[in-house]
Formats: sequence, C-alpha cells, structure tokens
Amino acid sequence: MLRQGILRCQRAFAPSLQVSKTTVNRNGTAYVRTCYAVQTRRASAAAPTADTLKKPDMFCYQCEQTKSRRGCVTVGVCGKSPQVAALQDLLMYVIKGLAVHANRAINMGVYSNEECDDFVKKAMFSTLTNVNFDQDRFPEYIRQAVEYREEFRVPLLAAYAKSGKPVCEALTQGPAVWKSEKGYEDLDYLASEGHKVGVLEDQQIYGPDINGVRYMTLYGIKGLSAYACHADALGESDPWVSKFIYRALDFLESASQADKFDLGLNLKLALDVGATNMRVMELLDKGHRRLLGVPTPTNVLSTPKAGKCILISGHDLVDLHTLLKATESTDINVYTHGEMMPAHMYPKLNAFKSLAGHFGGAWQNQKIDFATFPGPVLASTNCVIEPLRSYRDRLYTLNETGINGVKHLDLHDPVQLQQLLEHAQSLPGFDAKTANKYEDRNLVVGFGREVILQHADTVINAVKTGDLQRICVIGGCDGSEHKRNYFTNLAQSLPAQTLILTMGCAKYRLNTINFGTLGNTGIPRLLDMGQCNDSYGAIMVAKALADVLETDINSLPLSISLSWFEQKAVAVLLSLLSLGVKNIKLGPIMPAFLTPGVRQALEETYGIVPIDIRHPMEDMNDMLHN
Repeated sequence: MLRQGILRCQRAFAPSLQVSKTTVNRNGTAYVRTCYAVQTRRASAAAPTADTLKKPDMFCYQCEQTKSRRGCVTVGVCGKSPQVAALQDLLMYVIKGLAVHANRAINMGVYSNEECDDFVKKAMFSTLTNVNFDQDRFPEYIRQAVEYREEFRVPLLAAYAKSGKPVCEALTQGPAVWKSEKGYEDLDYLASEGHKVGVLEDQQIYGPDINGVRYMTLYGIKGLSAYACHADALGESDPWVSKFIYRALDFLESASQADKFDLGLNLKLALDVGATNMRVMELLDKGHRRLLGVPTPTNVLSTPKAGKCILISGHDLVDLHTLLKATESTDINVYTHGEMMPAHMYPKLNAFKSLAGHFGGAWQNQKIDFATFPGPVLASTNCVIEPLRSYRDRLYTLNETGINGVKHLDLHDPVQLQQLLEHAQSLPGFDAKTANKYEDRNLVVGFGREVILQHADTVINAVKTGDLQRICVIGGCDGSEHKRNYFTNLAQSLPAQTLILTMGCAKYRLNTINFGTLGNTGIPRLLDMGQCNDSYGAIMVAKALADVLETDINSLPLSISLSWFEQKAVAVLLSLLSLGVKNIKLGPIMPAFLTPGVRQALEETYGIVPIDIRHPMEDMNDMLHN
C-alpha cells in the first residue's frame, strides 16, 4: 500500500521534478525571477507581473497559523520579524553544514561531542513557532554552529587522508563551508545571508511537492529536538537520537541528486523521524515518572490564594520543580499556566506546599492572563507571545525562549533565582478580595496510561456490554482561530457510549464541559492524559488495548482527531504514521507545506483527511462507523 501511494505521488509530481532540474544561482536576481515565474505558471497561465517577480521580505509556512494558509511573507502571524526569520533560516543552514561533518565523522569513527549534540537540539528548538523572537540571540547560535563544525573538520579531513578515501563533495560546498565575512555582530549582514537559503530557494530546486515533504521532515526533526531537550533536562538521553538527527539533516543537504528527488526515500525519512520521535517521547515519559512520580487523577485548584505569587507557563516541568524548591521556604505561591497544568498530576510536585493552583487558560490567552496576574511570569518553553507593555517588565524567558528586551533568566543561577524571588516579593500578589473574583472550574488532570490500564478490564467489559462503543482521541495544540471550535462541537456531539482522551492544550476546548461518566463504570468520559509531551502514553494505551483484544491499533474502536499547530505536532503525527496508524482527521487547516498532491497520497496511503470544520456531526458519524 505504501509503495502504491509513493508511485502515485511520483506520477503526480512529475512536473515538479522536471522544474527542479533547473540550475540555480542562490545569489542572483535571475534565480528569484525564475522561482516566481515557476510558481506563477503552476498557479495560472497569466504572465507574471512585477509584483510576482519580487522576492518577499520573508517566507515561513512551518505552523498552522501561517498567513492566508500559504506562508507569511511580510511578518509572521506569530509576530516573527523578517530579520528573525532570516536569522533562523541561516541558523538551520549552518546546522545542516555541521550535520554533514558530524554524520561523516561518526561514520569515520572520529566523532564524540555531547556538548555539540545538546547544542544542536537546543538551537533547533529555538526556531520553533513562538519560541524565540530575540534577534540578538541568533548570532551566537550561528557562531557556535560554525565553531563546532570547524572543530570536527580537522580530525575528519585527517581521517579521510589516513583512509585514502577522497574527501566527499558535500564537505567542500554550501553550508559545510559557509563562514561569515563580517563576523557575528552585523545583524543586517547575517539576515541578508539567511535571506538566500530559505524555503523558496529550496523550492526552486525541488519543486513545491517534494520540497513540502522535505520540510515536513525538517519540521518533524525540529519537533523531536524540542522533545529531546525536555528529556535531556530530566536526565534521560540516548546518543542514538543525535546520530539520527545528523544523518537525517545530512541526507536533506547532501544526498545524491537521485536520492534527493526520490519521493520514496523522502517519505521513508519522514517516517524514520516519527519512529525516532517515539524513542524520544519514551525517554521523556520515563524521566517524568522517575523524577516526579506516576501521574494520578487530581483536582486542580483554579481559585487563587491571597499572597505573593509567581506564574510559570510552557512545558518544562524541571523548571517548575526548581521553582517550587526555591519558593518552599517562602510565602510565595506558584501557579501553573497553559501546558503546565498537567504538572498537578505528579505526586512529587503536588507535595510542595508552594504549588498553589492553576491560573488562566491556554497559551493564546496569555495577553489577558499575564496582564491580570499580580506577580512575575516565566515562559519556560514554546508558546510565548510578544508581551503587552502592562506586563513586559514582569515577564522572564527561560531556556531557548526569547523576546528582545525581555529579561532572560537562568533558574539554576542562585543569584538570578534570588532576584526573581525578590521581584515577586516587591509586587502586590493576590489580596483576598481579588482572589475571590475567580471561580473554581473543576479542572481534573492525571489520567495517565497507568491509571487507564489499571482499569483495562473495566474498559474491555464496557466494550463487550456496549457501554463503550468508541474511544475518541481529541488532542494536540490549540490556537485562537474560531475554526478550532470544531473540536468542542465534535466532542459535544459524541454519544454517551464514547470515551474521550485528550492531551496537549487542546484540553482547554473540553475541560470545563461535564461529559459525565461512561455507563455504570464510574469512569469519566473525558480523560485528560497530560501535555502534548505525554502523547506517548496515549499510544501505549492503544497498543495495550489492541494486545488485550488480540488485534491491531487500526482494528480498535478508536478514532483520532488531531489538532495541529506547530512542529511538535508534526513530530507526533509522523510518529503515528510510523506505527501504521490510519484514518486520522487533521485540522483545523491542513499544513501549507503539504501540497494537494502530497495530501492526496497521504489520504490514499494512510487515510489522513482534513476535518470538516462546518460539519462536525458528519465527521462524528464517520468516526463512529469507520
């Protein structure tokens, strides 16, 4: 089936392959005109105008919110400036050059550098959607990437000389030899270099179809790098993961021409990214449980307490753990926000008296939530938004997050941590009158894989009696678009004989609704399994149920409606595909980097279809009877 889908793709993409054989001048005007002329011919028979021949200020289509569902060309919908976009493109370019060296050094037996492995994952994490908007941070990333590359170059070339093998061409051109001619202080120069090496430049080489598949792979690598950073922080790592990252990036940059244009190899690499991401999420799952305990169902307080306070948003539970330890002997209360809410399901975090509850909603509401919170606010990972003036001086970024002019904090630095605590003490915090304005929302988290599997017999019996006819996974990312109301409407339309599993910030579309319990089982119909970082648990539940029922995942009474937003979600989607999971409904809008031809191939091979925004009832009926 996969091979048939690949062949259909190859036939459909034949025009793109012919276009992509054109010789490209990355630095010349002729290249820009050719690129846009190609796009115009594919879209319309009309002659290109002066506007279509002009290269845009930027081009980014890595997330769901991208402009006009095609790509952001003047400024990112996320708020990313053209300068930051170009610096990120240059960073990814030089990281590919680093990967070319690292992969070959590994193969030649002359590579071992854990610091570089960590750097590459963090640098790639910094380019995710809504992570780092600080243009002043990227020159250092770029400089470090070049320095690591040059460190490997000398022993690598020596190894080639010793072996008698000729130095491969990939080490003599492109990102493998790029160096800044003006140092790393001139942002305009670095941005101009980045402006030469982005999506549109690659599209001229490969055509929009194969280029889309290649960028899906790249975005998946970014997502798994982010998850790997979370796992590393928990003390869980696997050197094989970094080796895979280098190998995958090396293929994207320097594979033979025949391999680069082989759709089958490109799709296989994408599935390999998904399989590697499964390994990373297994490490993350292990680290959470080792450090924080096994999740347990927990009622989360959403009414503030009177007193001084700090709010922490994002995903990194190690940061929260560090903060709770620091505030335990003070009168400062710590509140979670956004994707931090599942922290309350871990016993070792709940043991801290300074963990006071949860404040606010999903990440996209932070301009309201942060503005009304009367204490310092920490952004630990992705999903940070350019702040309002009202709280800009109270906002801190951590790890790879960054906003120009906003204080960046290292929680492991005692001096900086003490300054944060003093800042919290200097702010008003909640008084009793203000705290009473907030009503408890009856939030419940903690239905991890262990809890669900402990009740596997009850679930299986409910299937046999008809109390449970379908398990629906409605999870993933959230955003501000009204189209995402679809997921709420879908959940509310599901009959009482369905069980709903949710994880990620998609929970905020569902977790204030009372779905009741499943028949006479006493099991809540809505089970919040945690963060997007906990997607591994949902997959393990599905595999375990399939084993008990002596079937496969695709034969289970299981439906998946995945809300995607950014590159972590791409990695999770590729993980599902690597396991052979079919019939996923994806939305609210299909990724712009997947052309109609690629989407058709994915539908034919895996049954992936876009959600029907206007007709959730029809989608519901399809899910129940598919």
